[in-house]
Amino acid sequence: MFGFFTSSDKKMREHASTWLELAEKVLHYRRDILSPTELAELRARSAQVQSEIRDQAEAPKLKLSIAALEQVLQRTGGKIYPKSSLVENVEFFLVAAIVILGIRAYFLQPFKIPTNSMWPSYHGMTPEVFPTRSDEPGKVEQAVRFAAFGARARRLDAPASGEVLIPVGNTGGRAGVAHYRVVPGRNWFVLPTQLREYNLYVNDTPVSVQVPLDFDFDWALRDAFFPQAAKLEEAIMPLIAAGKFEWREVVEEGRRVRMQFVRIGRTVTAGDRLLSFDILTGDQLFVDRMSYHFVAPSVGSGFVFRTKNIPGIADTYGDQYYVKRLAGIPGDTLEIRRTKPDASVHGGRSTTGTLLRNGEPITGSAAFARNNALEGRYRGYQALGLLQPGRTVDVPEHAFFTLGDNSSNSSDSRYWGFVPEKDVVGRPLVIYYPFTRRWGPAR
Repeated sequence: MFGFFTSSDKKMREHASTWLELAEKVLHYRRDILSPTELAELRARSAQVQSEIRDQAEAPKLKLSIAALEQVLQRTGGKIYPKSSLVENVEFFLVAAIVILGIRAYFLQPFKIPTNSMWPSYHGMTPEVFPTRSDEPGKVEQAVRFAAFGARARRLDAPASGEVLIPVGNTGGRAGVAHYRVVPGRNWFVLPTQLREYNLYVNDTPVSVQVPLDFDFDWALRDAFFPQAAKLEEAIMPLIAAGKFEWREVVEEGRRVRMQFVRIGRTVTAGDRLLSFDILTGDQLFVDRMSYHFVAPSVGSGFVFRTKNIPGIADTYGDQYYVKRLAGIPGDTLEIRRTKPDASVHGGRSTTGTLLRNGEPITGSAAFARNNALEGRYRGYQALGLLQPGRTVDVPEHAFFTLGDNSSNSSDSRYWGFVPEKDVVGRPLVIYYPFTRRWGPAR
């Protein structure tokens, strides 16, 4: 019982000290505008509370003195006291924002993988195709999938009966064959953005679908119509070589365009599901911005950097954050030694090879070993650009050489050169979303 009252008295004295700090703040900030009477009353009430704290007055007596001080502060505090709930909320969120920005700038930065240059180690946006209507998730399941995987549905129905045709021809500077155009759109129904719009045709009737700029629609078409092919290009090119195509004129953006159409050997009836897939969000992870201030980056680690001083990227895309795998540090010599031609990439002009560092197969990451061994979903390294067959690259001082794990679909140091040391941001630490098997420590 005695301990209870002692604790209560102590807490009341701590509470009283907080009120004294507030009273002192009012005195400092408002002494020039308060009347002599108000100043005297405020000082007197403060002195009374201070005296009772010093004398270790009991809680009931101290509570009355605090109440008297509060009445004076109500009249003299102005904007300092009393505070409205709005002001308190604004202050809370400002402080929280400052703390979050500080953490983001110096310790942990959230980062979203937009493309599949690091697939299958990290996933960008990927499709999940549903062959039939019965395979599609219902509304409840779709809501769960949206929460867990960021899944967004795309459902295309045949507008007419007839043969399915895929227009091909432009790649937009990337591997692929499906034709598209860039159109304005909205992100989260509010924020302006740009989208890719693709058309499939049933005879002469188009049906369109819009997807994010970084989404690989060729992947969705491949899984839907050519599931046995490694890439859509591998399936389409033999059809063209066999004469299963035709040229047509279509209207795009108010003008007539001559376009190549490929027959894929499928016919549909009006109302049939032509194509059904979900777009799964890219991996979202926290980047450790602190470690590289104390420890040098190691070959094989995930590697996040800015692109503002890389001419091959900044000239077109500006200052962005990229994630690749660190393959070379200053003093290293890198080479992709040819093992066999790869007819699936750029008409067979490139090669699949073994990545060597200083004359030996590179180590430091499981992804290196799996790519060199063509193991599982790792498709090997493509000898292109600075690392085309027969060439080696020496990494200079204060620079790094990076590669994507998905070598056949990665814009990396083979094309635009070295990452300046000053633009290194950090290393992937943990994947916090979506909730897949990859969730957890980053590889």
